[in-house]
Amino acid sequence: MSKKNKINKSKDKKVKSINNNVRSSVKKLNPILKGIVGKKVEVAIRDLQFSEKRITKDIRKTISSAVANAENNFQYDIDKLIVKEAYCGKKITMKRFRPRAKGRAAPILKPYSSVTIILTEAKKMESHGSKS
Repeated sequence: MSKKNKINKSKDKKVKSINNNVRSSVKKLNPILKGIVGKKVEVAIRDLQFSEKRITKDIRKTISSAVANAENNFQYDIDKLIVKEAYCGKKITMKRFRPRAKGRAAPILKPYSSVTIILTEAKKMESHGSKS
């Protein structure tokens, strides 16, 4: 990697927070994470707070951790933070078995995921309009 690439990456400071071993499948997490990308942190947390999904509590914790990292490590203004990226990856799957008829067994798969939230500071703030 050349020096120019390293310099460009250091200018664009990203704040990252990873939550490993979230007890939910990637299929259930992806729509929730896609809904918060590009929003201000305060709006994203509010949207997750009023969601009926169980897993949104863990996602809110991850966003709050990223905000704390931004405030303490980079001295960012927390009012200007936006969710740049939010994605999840597959982790382990616990396998359990339930008894069934005629002496058979049926598998129960309990998937785990890892959630990654990347925040960045907005360049300029726009005050008009209702969308954020």
